[in-house]
Amino acid sequence: MEKLQIKFTGPGMMPMYAKDGDAGCDLNYHGDKNILLPPGKITKVPTGIYMEIPEGYEGQVRPRSGLSLKGIVGVLGTIDSGYRGEISVIVHNVSQDPCIITPGFKIGQIIFNKYRVASFLRVDVLSASDRGEGGFGHTGV
Repeated sequence: MEKLQIKFTGPGMMPMYAKDGDAGCDLNYHGDKNILLPPGKITKVPTGIYMEIPEGYEGQVRPRSGLSLKGIVGVLGTIDSGYRGEISVIVHNVSQDPCIITPGFKIGQIIFNKYRVASFLRVDVLSASDRGEGGFGHTGV
């Protein structure tokens, strides 16, 4: 993948891979005051960055596992190549305690994936498979 062009509002923090071989780049909260996230609430956290993702790629905003373990769950989101707005991370506090998000806080991560565009054909019957219509829990717990 080619280099991504990134624009910042204010000083901003460049997305960074914490370690060689990491799949996700850390995204940090960009703001000048703390955000209080009460238990059970959802909020959108700005990063202060705007990206030009090449066509044929998408950015997946994902939770950070360490935060998820503490009950601060990032909501998976897709950033399409045509989007030029600010990248934000949606977080949900599923813990029993309030969370304070401070400026610079590592709030999520972004991973870039190449994708293929599908075309669709309407049919009356689908081919058979071993699984069939077996859905959630069909193989046992």
